[in-house]
Amino acid sequence: MQGIVVSDKMDKTITVKVERRVMHPLYKKFIRRSKKYAAHDENNAFKTGDVVSIRECPPISKRKRWEVLTDGA
Repeated sequence: MQGIVVSDKMDKTITVKVERRVMHPLYKKFIRRSKKYAAHDENNAFKTGDVVSIRECPPISKRKRWEVLTDGA
């Protein structure tokens, strides 16, 4: 998945906001839905505003089940 880094305040962890477009069931109009994921960033390389790609991995902590691949751009 691809998203934008919204927080890099934790050590070796970033928060990534992933947006998707879904069609409204009644009005048939596309609306944006977003979700935030805690992703593992081993080298603390990414900062707020960066576009990154993440993938699922075995659990690293209670909330962290995603890891950063590379720049999404």
